[in-house]
Amino acid sequence: MAQAASKTCEVCVSAPGSPYCIDCEEYYCENCKLLHNRQKLSRNHQFQKASDLIPEGKAKCTEHKDELTLLYNTCNVPVCTRCVAGNHNGHTFSEFVDAVAKLQGENETKIRNKTQKAKQNIKKIEESLRSFDNSLESVITAINDEGTLIKRMVDETVAQMTALVKEQSKKEKDKLMNMLSDAKSVLVTGQTLDRKRKELDKTRQDGSLVQKINNLKEEIDKLTINSLPEFPNISFSRKAVAEDDIRQLIGTFTIR
Repeated sequence: MAQAASKTCEVCVSAPGSPYCIDCEEYYCENCKLLHNRQKLSRNHQFQKASDLIPEGKAKCTEHKDELTLLYNTCNVPVCTRCVAGNHNGHTFSEFVDAVAKLQGENETKIRNKTQKAKQNIKKIEESLRSFDNSLESVITAINDEGTLIKRMVDETVAQMTALVKEQSKKEKDKLMNMLSDAKSVLVTGQTLDRKRKELDKTRQDGSLVQKINNLKEEIDKLTINSLPEFPNISFSRKAVAEDDIRQLIGTFTIR
């Protein structure tokens, strides 16, 4: 654990406390540090810069004021040696330093395992994202390809249906044209016979006139007017197609 550096010397309580005495667990200004180092008892004390993280000093037992050197295993309570002989007599203990080192080691291992697992998860997620993007592109390409195929099939079918309707319609139109030609021929023949009739009306009535009129009558009787059949009709029945039908025709996609 660490504590923040003090801003005031804990000896003179006036100057800024920059150096930190690890042994005394106190901050010193530069002048007090020099004096501290000159004293026989503190000559070998070690100092650390206040700009660094300063480790906390050795913990003291609140009851006996002795250094906490043991750890009560059952409840993880730090105790001093006098506590062992007192309230905690007969309990199992571990060296405080060893117990702390063990706990720190366990935490380090747990953190390393969890961070490693997190890195593995990140790698898997990133790989999944790349794979998903590739699959997405494949699906979009497949949809477009299927749409293009269906459009081509529609265009071909439209062309075939158009050619077929033109072919069958031509047959019906040919029948109508033949009927029209026959009707015009009958009309021309009838007009010719009508002119003959008018000429006979102007002819002198003699023995040959009756024969001529009978001959004309025979020609008129031979002129046949065919009855007209039912004329053909053409129409188109549209098949109702919804957007969903088109989507089902192209295909479906799933995300799971």
